[in-house]
Amino acid sequence: MYASADYDNASSFLMVAQLAEDESVEDVVRSEPRRSPADEHQTAGDAQESSAPETGPSTPESEQVVVPITRKIAPNIDLKEVAPLPEPEPESGSEAAPDAELSEDEVLSAQDLSQAGAPSAEQQADAPAEPVLAKSLSLLGKEVLPGTSTRLAWSPQVQIAGLSQTTPVLAVNGVNAGPTLCLTGAVHGDELNGIEIVRRAMYDLDPEKLSGRVIGVPIVNMTGFQQGSRYLPDRRDLNRYFPGRQNGNLADRVAYSLFENVIRHCDMLVDIHTGSLKRTNLPQLRADMNNPEVAEFTRGFDRMAVVHSSGSPGMLRTAAVEAGIRAVTMEAGESLRIQEHQIEAGVNSLNSLMEKQGMISRMFVWGDPEPVYYNSTWVRAEHGGILFSEIDLGDTVSTGEVLGYVADPITNAQYPVRSSSDGRIIGMAVDQVVMAGFAAYHIGTEAEVPGE
Repeated sequence: MYASADYDNASSFLMVAQLAEDESVEDVVRSEPRRSPADEHQTAGDAQESSAPETGPSTPESEQVVVPITRKIAPNIDLKEVAPLPEPEPESGSEAAPDAELSEDEVLSAQDLSQAGAPSAEQQADAPAEPVLAKSLSLLGKEVLPGTSTRLAWSPQVQIAGLSQTTPVLAVNGVNAGPTLCLTGAVHGDELNGIEIVRRAMYDLDPEKLSGRVIGVPIVNMTGFQQGSRYLPDRRDLNRYFPGRQNGNLADRVAYSLFENVIRHCDMLVDIHTGSLKRTNLPQLRADMNNPEVAEFTRGFDRMAVVHSSGSPGMLRTAAVEAGIRAVTMEAGESLRIQEHQIEAGVNSLNSLMEKQGMISRMFVWGDPEPVYYNSTWVRAEHGGILFSEIDLGDTVSTGEVLGYVADPITNAQYPVRSSSDGRIIGMAVDQVVMAGFAAYHIGTEAEVPGE
């Protein structure tokens, strides 16, 4: 989002919006207002003090990862190549198979790999800039060695219609040490753009040139994806139940399993979504800009608007931030469609993030920052009928401008829908049958943060 030359002044260019209405069927986000710098300074000490006992994404011992560690070496595969589906991890509480244990030679080899990056004091003095080699990654009962990539399998161990769904998990463990970035797609099963964004971002990584780890779950809600549905089979929205409960309802159990077995390994999380209810979104981030670490995190995404949203309880992003993980939601396009332009924007922003975090090194040209603060408002249809838009996603509009009109197919009356403010279309409904009060256009308006 920031040009490298302007990064020192990036704080003055943050694109922020107050999320007026979450684009889901049942939920309305009531975000905390964006606080002024004076408020941030006053509350920073309190926030640090209250969070001091928690150091990162840790949990009590009783709530730790439910999948047993089998210490089985994950195969090193080229993710670009076609391969059979990975085998699921062992059932929770079951004993590891005898052949899952490492041989003595494999243990020594793994230890040599993980310890090879611990230079002597003499070597450190001579070459302080040398990168530290990575250690193996224990994930879903497997050991992913440094400099390797693999496909693993996650299963929530929930029997749905007699079957336990298995979901592929992609893991790339770089040869050098660094942060762990997690990417999740299709938490809502009908959001296809995110699946492709995760796939392209993951398959383009070279573990020999990566510092840190990237874990990708392209399809979190596998049953919803198979049915072309946003929801789980019990009609619950999975993104309202994180971090979940081990003995709760179906959504609780699926959320708990993913959070404990995958998400708690993350230092950073990008949860990728699309618009819902036949709506489409300009590529954008949803982030709690009152959280200084999250606000700083958003600066790594190139050409991506930021919409301020403190988030709702139960959202994956909210649960991750509460667990000490820097997390944002990426919105791109509309559901049940593959949109090349939106996918390219998402992949580009993830590459810029990894470059900014020092995970990859590429010839990356940053786009110009947009020197605005965004507030946001919804323009609603005042009449029922068929909506026809006359503007496009991303267009700049002015107060009173006709955005579209609603046509009554019975009386032939046409009712214009006009902009309520100056700004930019950051989300909108596709042409469809609407009722009075339907939220049709999401306008990002230029606004200053109080106190600045």
